[in-house]
Amino acid sequence: TSIELTRMYLDRLTRYNRQLNCVVTITDTRALAEAAAADKAIAAGKYLGTLHGIPYGVKDIIAASGYPTRWGAPHLDRQTFDEDATVVQRLHAAGAVLVAKLTTGEMAFGDQWAGGRTNNPWNLAEGSSGSSAGSAAATAAGLVGFAIGTDTGGSILAPAVRCGIVGLRPTFGRVSRFGVMAAGTTLDKLGPMCRHAQDCAIVLQAIAGGDVKDLSVREVPTAFDATAGRYPKRIGYVP
Repeated sequence: TSIELTRMYLDRLTRYNRQLNCVVTITDTRALAEAAAADKAIAAGKYLGTLHGIPYGVKDIIAASGYPTRWGAPHLDRQTFDEDATVVQRLHAAGAVLVAKLTTGEMAFGDQWAGGRTNNPWNLAEGSSGSSAGSAAATAAGLVGFAIGTDTGGSILAPAVRCGIVGLRPTFGRVSRFGVMAAGTTLDKLGPMCRHAQDCAIVLQAIAGGDVKDLSVREVPTAFDATAGRYPKRIGYVP
């Protein structure tokens, strides 16, 4: 059940964060409520798709109402926003369960944040690189089902490489940036960080698409068919 999955991930987040330093806030109250709602809906036959009931985390420059969004900076430890970022709203609509706000380098640069350095799960002697450091480390260590990161100059790609996961940096204008700290207004991109490439395609389908709160984003469907033969499986625009 989603409740069982969520409790498993909440336990892992608590147990391994001391070594990885990848968690800013565990959103346990929200997570357990969303998981209970997912189980109830699924039991009633209202299944929303692959992400329904799956726990995930977001980089801590992405707003989630009711919890601080600190941007990795010590003087912003009490900063909150009244509304979820669009990407969080869309994942909620897909039935996914938010379990944690994950570390980002201070003001979205590097792996050093107000609480220290985020570590690579495969080698604790080194940092996890890039500013989506917590999203990469938590995903690689199995502390979340998947995570959302952001990329301006390599902040999804570098930690994905360092931590041995798949990071998808979408084309600019593919995913809404509403509710996300701006680092470079014509360069910022949001994307999934997962343990498998196909997982990234599933998450991208849920979060991509036009948004009146971010007019740089085009309303173009995502073309992906996991059943269309083994290779190649392409992620692209629907003509």
